[in-house]
Amino acid sequence: MDLGLTNKIVLVTGGTRGIGRAIVEGFLAEGATVAFCARDGVAAHELAEELSVDGRVAVGSKVDVGDAEALALWVDATAEALGGIDVVVANVSALAIPENPDNWRTSFDVDLMGTVGLATAALPYLATSDAGAIVTISSVSGREIDFTVGPYGTMKAAIIHYTQGLAYQLASKGIRANTVSPGNTYFEGGVWQSIEANNPQLFAESLALNPTGRMARPDEIANAVVFLASSAASFVTGTNLVVDGALTRGVQL
Repeated sequence: MDLGLTNKIVLVTGGTRGIGRAIVEGFLAEGATVAFCARDGVAAHELAEELSVDGRVAVGSKVDVGDAEALALWVDATAEALGGIDVVVANVSALAIPENPDNWRTSFDVDLMGTVGLATAALPYLATSDAGAIVTISSVSGREIDFTVGPYGTMKAAIIHYTQGLAYQLASKGIRANTVSPGNTYFEGGVWQSIEANNPQLFAESLALNPTGRMARPDEIANAVVFLASSAASFVTGTNLVVDGALTRGVQL
């Protein structure tokens, strides 16, 4: 199936590790030009150089999405340099799970307002695209109560609500907005590898909840993101696509 992403311009926040990196690689494999950012500018530049092979174009930048002004400047500069924007993917999370005032503020600034800031800054460019699409990354913790109840789960739930609102507001402008909600996703250097090493009981309990007997791979989440951003999903907007291997058992209404 041709996903229609060749030569499309895609922006991804948090693109150097785990799910974010897999998303960048997924779009590049489809022939898109991908600009991504991370707080670690060196890692972003090194990864962009690594991925810019065989005619693929990847651009890495240092951006803290919790800094609204810096995020908007990156979007504008990237659009000017690359000639527009067709797709944005809001992937960054602070992963601020323990419930305390600092984590509430950090989750609000990074998870929620980082998503809002990216979409808001990109809207003028998406409006001129013939394939404008917004994909936000939430979590199964945004629809079920689990050990991340508090700032993380609350902001992930807010992202789903915000994105569905965008879908309704922007449909007449030809811009689609969807959410992907991953289940537990294991990768080197990720939160679940850390939990496995430091809290093996929680890791074992979490793993046992999934009837597949495993956690997701980043590329399995990225595949869903790339699909929703593509012309193959041209009439899909306002959805929350849960990618969790049947981990959650609640019915979406």
